[in-house]
Amino acid sequence: MSEYVEIERRFFVDGRGARPWRDCERQSEIAQYYLDSSLFKNNGNDLGYAEVFALVQMNDEERALFEATEDWTSRIRFTQDSATLTLKGKRAHASATELEWDISRRRGQEIVHSKRHPSITKTRYHWKGKDGMIWEVDEFEGGLAGLVLAEIELPNIDHDVILPKWLGVELTGLHQWSNSTLALTDLS
Repeated sequence: MSEYVEIERRFFVDGRGARPWRDCERQSEIAQYYLDSSLFKNNGNDLGYAEVFALVQMNDEERALFEATEDWTSRIRFTQDSATLTLKGKRAHASATELEWDISRRRGQEIVHSKRHPSITKTRYHWKGKDGMIWEVDEFEGGLAGLVLAEIELPNIDHDVILPKWLGVELTGLHQWSNSTLALTDLS
C-alpha cells in the first residue's frame, strides 16, 4: 500500500456517559481550517496557495499525485506544537489519497487569516485499544459541541481491529460526516 493512501474507519460515539478514551496515551487541541483547493498551484515541485508561493517542496511522487488528482479537500491543522497542510483526494469508502506536510505556523496563520475559511475545533484523544491499535477520538467544540467521533487508521483495508464497546454506528464512507463537511455546518 502506498504511503500516500489513508485507510480509516469512523464511528459515532455516545459521549453522554463514561468517557474511557480520556484515559489515553496523549491528547491535543486541534483547529482545522478548510481551504479553497482550486487556489493550489504547482511550479515543478513547488506547491503554492493563492499568493503564497513555494509553500511546500513536493517530491516527484507527490507532484505526480497532485497533478493526477482532482477535487482535493485541503486543510491546515494547528495543534499545540505544529501546523500541517493536508490534501485529501476523493474517498472511496475507507481509502483516500493523502498528501501531508509540516509547514511553519506563521505561514499557516498567514493563509487562514487572509480570508474566512470553514473551520472546526476539537480535542483529540489518542486511545490505545486492546489490540494495540491507536484510536483517535474527537470531541468537537463550538457549534458542534457534544459531537464525538472516533476513527482508526489501518495498515490495509482487510486489517482486523477490536472495536471498543463504546463505539456507535459506523460512518466509514459517509462523506456527510467528514470533518470538511462538518466545518461547513459549524454554527459557532
